[in-house]
Amino acid sequence: MKSSRLRQRANIPHTSGMSQETPCVAVCMIDPRTNLCLGCGRTLPEIARWPKMASADRHALMALLPQRMREAGLEPVTDEPKRD
Repeated sequence: MKSSRLRQRANIPHTSGMSQETPCVAVCMIDPRTNLCLGCGRTLPEIARWPKMASADRHALMALLPQRMREAGLEPVTDEPKRD
């Protein structure tokens, strides 16, 4: 029964039902050089703690992520294609 529910959920987009209080852009890959998610800039411990964090703590961390990604040399993921 459990596996059939998981199969049904597999067709639901990753962002379905996500809180607006998340930097997740559904590009969940950890950069081995920086240990940061290539999509959002969080570390694995931060991602794991996210559901338990208070709203104020989430917002404080989200405010740090763009600078963190710049300092790590990671480009934020956008929907816009790169232009040469």
